[in-house]
Amino acid sequence: MARSTLEQWRMFKAVAEHGGFHQAAERVHKSQSSVHHAVHKLEEMLGVTLLHVEGRKTQLTAAGEQLLRRINFLLAEADRMENVALNLKAGVESHLAIAVDEAFPRDILYQTLAAVSAEYPLIRIELLETILSGANELLSQGKAEIAIAPFTLPNNLSEDICQIEFVAVAGAQHPLTLPQRELELEELKHCRQIVLRDSAQQQKRDVGWLGSEQRWTVSHIATSVELLRKNLGFAWLPRHAVQPYIDNGELVPLTLPRGATRTYTFYLNFNDAETLGPVARSFLGHLRYLSCQL
Repeated sequence: MARSTLEQWRMFKAVAEHGGFHQAAERVHKSQSSVHHAVHKLEEMLGVTLLHVEGRKTQLTAAGEQLLRRINFLLAEADRMENVALNLKAGVESHLAIAVDEAFPRDILYQTLAAVSAEYPLIRIELLETILSGANELLSQGKAEIAIAPFTLPNNLSEDICQIEFVAVAGAQHPLTLPQRELELEELKHCRQIVLRDSAQQQKRDVGWLGSEQRWTVSHIATSVELLRKNLGFAWLPRHAVQPYIDNGELVPLTLPRGATRTYTFYLNFNDAETLGPVARSFLGHLRYLSCQL
């Protein structure tokens, strides 16, 4: 059982950081004798000298330097613990789980998370990345408080958050792009299509055209993009995910008689607005504002 107190360590830290007992006393709003007594009792109990005086300045001993490094972490953790307790008392949640479809623009998501963390620096955020039905499934299972998904909730209200354009693309050296031309449907059928696997475990969905005789199914948009860049297939992917590669010439939009692009509405889903805490509400507010900039 520890015999020292956090208050003693705080006073020791103040002396070390401010160079003397008088300066530390002013900093911690204690009398100089109280600070001196606390540090002396600490040294006596530990059996080591933490400070020594050189001229008018109080210096750390080698033992004091080593213990100060450790105590800085301990005191910071104690402050964080007190802040968490205050947040809990005020109804501020300590953890927020967000299920988000991989097709949702990452810039918007990351700006939102940064804004929330600036307001609530102690919040632990869990980002659950999903495909298609996965976000809503995690919400229904209670594994996420908020879902950003391309589908509405079957038994609740859903809020339109943005529209995402998907574009048919292939690699610059793929047979579908050499030469660039308007393609016939039969040409697509005979080429490999890269499709995304629904991350839901129970009710999976297929979305879009799936007419190719050969398909590779992957779990992440990034994997699909890499396969396309290697000219191993074609796919419909979010424009924001492929535009940099279209700009540098690695990927080429396919020219089709119809259906070369598709637009999907993405929804902001949660079960009960009344049960959402301040952090969740902050996330929703920032996401709504930033999504309006799309």
